[in-house]
Amino acid sequence: MTLGLLIVGMLVLLFLRVPVAFSMLLPCLLYVSFSPDITLGVALQRTMSGLDSFPLLAVPLFILTGYVSNAGGLADRLFRFLLCLLKRVPGSLGYVNVISSLLFSWMSGAAVADAAGLGSVLVPAMKKRGYDEGFSLGLTGASSLIGPMMPPSIPAIIYAVAAGVSVGGLFFASIVPALVLTAILCGSVAIYAARHPLPETEEVQGTRLASATYQAAPILLTPVIILGGILGGVTTPTEAAAVAAAYVIVLSGLFQSLSWKSLRESLQATTSTTGSIMLIVAAASLFGWIIAREQGPQAVTALLTSLTDNPYVFLLLVNIALLVVGMLLEPVAALLIMVPILMPAAREYGVDPLHLGVIMILNLVIGLLTPPVGLVLFVLSSVTGASVQRVIMGTLPFLLPLFATLMIVTYVPALSLWLPKLLLK
Repeated sequence: MTLGLLIVGMLVLLFLRVPVAFSMLLPCLLYVSFSPDITLGVALQRTMSGLDSFPLLAVPLFILTGYVSNAGGLADRLFRFLLCLLKRVPGSLGYVNVISSLLFSWMSGAAVADAAGLGSVLVPAMKKRGYDEGFSLGLTGASSLIGPMMPPSIPAIIYAVAAGVSVGGLFFASIVPALVLTAILCGSVAIYAARHPLPETEEVQGTRLASATYQAAPILLTPVIILGGILGGVTTPTEAAAVAAAYVIVLSGLFQSLSWKSLRESLQATTSTTGSIMLIVAAASLFGWIIAREQGPQAVTALLTSLTDNPYVFLLLVNIALLVVGMLLEPVAALLIMVPILMPAAREYGVDPLHLGVIMILNLVIGLLTPPVGLVLFVLSSVTGASVQRVIMGTLPFLLPLFATLMIVTYVPALSLWLPKLLLK
């Protein structure tokens, strides 16, 4: 009963558009005030303990990497390189859209950053070349979800901290599923191009492929620095984040594309974004502790095991529940709430924690394209000038390839697990 009131209270505050952190924190404070055996000091200690984690230091560093990459024009260099490389392929701008998101994901780790950075360039370019506006908006939104899937992924760091698993292991577990998503979206582009003949893309301001490759090559070293350092045992994920942030700052400086003003704005944006994430982490730490105290995970495990003993049915139920949660909460908050609840049940069904992490992240980032939260929808509307309703209608057809990817990742666990087992023996 108490647990139900706690969750209902949070949902009511969310529907009243109270910020997520305070929607979790206020019911917790009421719970603490009516609990004779819990002091505010204990509650404060539980709240702050969620922030006392070395892997969480990687979050602001990867956020800074993404902001500097945008401000320093690195995303534009990748865009020009791909445009020159694929300009004679039918539907070239569609493939550029998807592959740009894939390459930019190595530096951003967030769908919102991808949608903001690439959407403002790609959507107008696609419309100019005869692509349907809805298709352009939908493809840009769907491809932006590669960012939080492919490492370095901020949701992956949050999950790893909450679940107590290796950040590097989850990074490697996410690579193949992210590539599967990329391939399926490229397939959607191929179908569109076959049905809607489009002219070849013009040369980008006279830029030749050799020149574009030369300009983009240093940027393409970013994933080598991040994953190579982790795999080689040279750096931890947090240290790799620091190296990546320093690398893109130096690279932007050498390209003379990052002004002091832009760097200052990137630092300010990083501080603001990090502050909001860490406030959610702190509030979710107290919220999760109270759920555990009220034996919420045990209740969920007992309910699920009473419904089915089949792990495939369990994963289907998890997918349905997470898709609903993703419509109401942004991924970081949802992960911090749901991981402590679902992890004990997953262990009962023999689901690998890394596999569960990939499933949860993909489920919850799909929520970024669904109202009422749907942050990517609002970002695309803001940077392109299209109405939110137009963006929603454009993204609806792309939910089908996203759900197809989700089913493949869910029921073919080898896609998530073979690379960590191969590289982290």
